[in-house]
Formats: sequence, structure tokens, C-alpha cells
Amino acid sequence: MKYCGTLISVSDMTRARNFYEQVMEQKVMLDLGVHVSFENAFSLQSNYEELVGVKLEAQRKPDNFQLYFEVDDLERWEAKLKSTEGIEFIHEIKEYPWGQRVFRFYDYDKFIVEVAESMKSVAMRYLAQGLSVEETAKCAMLPIEVVKQFQS
Repeated sequence: MKYCGTLISVSDMTRARNFYEQVMEQKVMLDLGVHVSFENAFSLQSNYEELVGVKLEAQRKPDNFQLYFEVDDLERWEAKLKSTEGIEFIHEIKEYPWGQRVFRFYDYDKFIVEVAESMKSVAMRYLAQGLSVEETAKCAMLPIEVVKQFQS
């Protein structure tokens, strides 16, 4: 079996597609009207209830699921999303014990979206601060081999 992607049910395809394509800068691979697929195995579906064939109860905020995106310029993305109408922030940029910085918000259908710097960015930041490969691996909670791969 092969995992092939994530599909989220949206209430307004035009608005959702515009958000993910224009604001989140995702590239559309296929547009079937009621279904839009983006690069990286991510899709939107506007007629999910009809597709599944059962009455579905939409959750106001399905807080047990999130979409995850990585960026190189976290502050720019936070500012961009803060200026996007209708976006509700869960929290601003915060840093986890392993050094990764992230922020989260709800999209228009109230799915949690996390935007984070990549672990490569975290490791490179530690290395730029003068930490050794071993110190970086310990701080970022990564195997030494992974930190060495990030350097090359």
C-alpha cells in the first residue's frame, strides 16, 4: 500500500483554491471544478458529502488534524498571513525546545495550518551561531548524520 495524499473537504472551492494557490503559493496540478489537486499530494474537494454518499457533520474546528508547510522565511509568511482577511491565528511564532520556530492559524474551513521553518534551517542557524555538528545535533534533536547531510 502507498499513501498518496491528503484531501480536505471545503465549503467554498473558489475561496479555498484562491487561498491555497494565491496566498499559500501552492501549484495546481489538476482542476476538476469540485476537486483541485496541488503539488505535494494535497487536494481540496467541495462535494465530499456527495462523493462519500453519507450525511456528514461538519466540525466547526477539527482541532485533531493539521496541514503542515515549511518555509525558509518564517517572518515574511507570518506577516503575509496576518494581513490576509478571514485568517484566525492560533498563535504567533514560537520556538520549540529543538529550535524549530512555527506559527499556526485556521484556514477558511477552520482546518489548522502550521507553517514552520525546516529542520535544515534550524540546523544551519545553530551552525552559523558557531555550534559544532555534534552540538547542533543535540540542540536540534537530530542524528549527527542528518546535520552533516544538511551541511553538504
